[in-house]
Amino acid sequence: MGAAAPIGVFDSGVGGLTVVRELERLLPGRPIIYFGDTARTPYGPKSPETLVRYAVEDTEFLLSRGAGVVVVACNSASSVAVPELRRRFSVPVFEVITPAVELALEVTRRGVVGVIGTRATVSSGVYERQLRARAPGVRVHSRPCPLLVPLVEEGWLRTRETRMIVKKYLHPLKVRQVDTLILGCTHYPLLKEVIQAKIGRRVRVIDSSTVVARRVRDALAEGPETASTGGPRSRFFVSDLTPNTVQVVRRFLGRRVELEKVSVPG
Repeated sequence: MGAAAPIGVFDSGVGGLTVVRELERLLPGRPIIYFGDTARTPYGPKSPETLVRYAVEDTEFLLSRGAGVVVVACNSASSVAVPELRRRFSVPVFEVITPAVELALEVTRRGVVGVIGTRATVSSGVYERQLRARAPGVRVHSRPCPLLVPLVEEGWLRTRETRMIVKKYLHPLKVRQVDTLILGCTHYPLLKEVIQAKIGRRVRVIDSSTVVARRVRDALAEGPETASTGGPRSRFFVSDLTPNTVQVVRRFLGRRVELEKVSVPG
């Protein structure tokens, strides 16, 4: 029996490494091909047409490296590009928004759901649309948290300043008594402990990186291969490479990995 094909994961930058971390935990030994489009980040402000083009190019790159499954670890690309990816490519395509929305609706006690994300993700309204499409009576309260990504990338995960900023961002959601909170950015799981403390222990925090990794694991469990011990190794590609990128990647994964710089796909 041959080795299992690698899982391909792409993001506009390094935030998708939280998904990689969860995939490694749930599927130890399964090789992963990661592409962070650091030369063209952020994706959020781009037009839908550009986002679809980037996502197609990113997917083609992953497939050219042998990926047999693709995970779109970018909220912006997930919101507009997945139907086109599924139309064009025969491999399974997963995204981070739908699994988080479905779990939030499953666990909410009073139908009051909070969403935090970048300005671009929150202004797109993608989480509100999906939540209300599935549960028209749900109340959704969203809050952009633009300082959290740079705080994560700076490594300020448990500082007093970060705790104060998180508290200020979450205060309007506490006032509205959300009982479930979706982390609508793949950087945010690194702040999950602080976020949970500030939103309150009774609020269920939905980590999209964990939920999508479980979805991938469950789908692969239905096939003949769920792990690989003698096949290709995991590889990590970026479209622009700086010393800071190396440090941020190490912070996300908890270890140093070899980063390979490649030309922007397409």
